[in-house]
Amino acid sequence: MQRDRSNAVAVIPARMGSTRFPGKALADDTGMPMVVHVCEQASKAFWVERVVVATDSNEIFEAVKSYGYEAVMTSVDHANGTSRLAEAAAVLNLNPDQVIINIQGDEPEIDPEIIDAAEHALLFAGDYGVGSVVSPIQTDAEFNDPNVVKAALSEGFCAPSIPVHRAFYFSRAPIPYPRVTPNSLPMRHVGIYAYTVGAINKYLAWSPSQLELAESLEQLRWLEHGSDIMVAQCNSSHTGIDTPEQYRAFVERYQAAQSQ
Repeated sequence: MQRDRSNAVAVIPARMGSTRFPGKALADDTGMPMVVHVCEQASKAFWVERVVVATDSNEIFEAVKSYGYEAVMTSVDHANGTSRLAEAAAVLNLNPDQVIINIQGDEPEIDPEIIDAAEHALLFAGDYGVGSVVSPIQTDAEFNDPNVVKAALSEGFCAPSIPVHRAFYFSRAPIPYPRVTPNSLPMRHVGIYAYTVGAINKYLAWSPSQLELAESLEQLRWLEHGSDIMVAQCNSSHTGIDTPEQYRAFVERYQAAQSQ
């Protein structure tokens, strides 16, 4: 399948509903809605030509447009971000070979290099494959936290300068289990995906898999149906914002950076 890395479309699913932090997409204590911060970071990625927010909220739609970014309205009934992306791709009339990079709408500090790394990893995946990112886990607490998704990987190869691995499995459990002292740090999955529109539609044609349901990790559906997930290994410290406390910490970091 042909992939043109010069015009990747970054699609940012964003909705108002959030159990722990309702309306977080439009939180604007920095002077700018959080989802617009994500748009700004996405627009800095070298391989991203177009940034689009896919939302079910008129408020988010209007806010994004007011800052000069593109937005499309999607259904409120999507089970996950991947299905919302598929609808956005249809609304945008994107062709099956178009590369889409799925960026979470609650990661205002995502490094543009991480976005490019996911697209880079996609170049080494087969048809209907996926590109993503992993980062070394630094603490035992992180390794044992079920909210941190761990990845079991193949040996890496440099392609050309970023190590790229094939993912064998993702889990909320601590994997690989350290029966002996490991030679390298375990890896956490950074929740960003690069794939084609055709791959997204293929994914949605598959039924949810047993491991996907057991772990509540949608990426396992790809693996259970035999598709490649290739991951670029990078150092990534950004995290998603799930609570008002995490948002306040982000605002403090942002304001401190702006005052320098």
